[in-house]
Amino acid sequence: MVLLLSTHASHAESIVAAERMVTDPPTPFTQYHDSFGNLCRRLITPAQGTLSLTSEGLVEVPGTHETWPADGRQHPVEELPDECLQFLLGSRYCETDLLSDVAWRTFGHLPAGRDRVIAICNYAHNHLKFDYKQAHPTRTAFSAHRETIGVCRDFAHLAITLCRALNIPARYCTGYISDVNLPPPYAAQDFCAWFEAYLGGCWQTFDPRNNAPRTGRVLMARGRDAADVPISMTFGPAALTGFHVICEPHVEESGLNTRRTTG
Repeated sequence: MVLLLSTHASHAESIVAAERMVTDPPTPFTQYHDSFGNLCRRLITPAQGTLSLTSEGLVEVPGTHETWPADGRQHPVEELPDECLQFLLGSRYCETDLLSDVAWRTFGHLPAGRDRVIAICNYAHNHLKFDYKQAHPTRTAFSAHRETIGVCRDFAHLAITLCRALNIPARYCTGYISDVNLPPPYAAQDFCAWFEAYLGGCWQTFDPRNNAPRTGRVLMARGRDAADVPISMTFGPAALTGFHVICEPHVEESGLNTRRTTG
């Protein structure tokens, strides 16, 4: 089994208490970084029975909703850094060739830059109906667009594909988001997928599923699409019997505002 449940290295300076993973029964594991810089844990599961995994940590985050940088311009392809080019290409779940005509027909008339990406997020948010019971491991951006249904990863895949078709580098992200500073009622917490688009000389966060700023978004992993960053990947038969995610504020005696992420 390979797990991508660790806080991403980009949060290194914000980590207050190092993340700790506990296995029951105790199971040794090793760690490595994949080609996208994500921290992966590798272990051999028990031959029979169940395996419980718990991960917990403290990360300092801003106490207000996230904002975008001032610069939201789109770069011509010839000006993009080399690292961005792979995020213009089609991938397992993001078939740019099948959605290119839709992208240019729907968004090609809009000014290039962040406004175009926002329009893509609005489109994905309104075009797809969220239905957790309809989650499917092989649904791609093209099939989600055709079926008009999906979960957070499908919203992200569709927006990523439309961005790439318009020459905007976009990469898939997975992690935690909290409901802090949001009005009730609160939904059961879960892992979440969003994406980053390269605009104004940096990677900027967009979330077509929720389509609103959040407080305390904590990245775990990035890749071309969900195939690169599965939360868990098993080589052999295994069944997920359940999971719980808790992402909540934590106030130290010193007054430091932090957030706990647990999977």
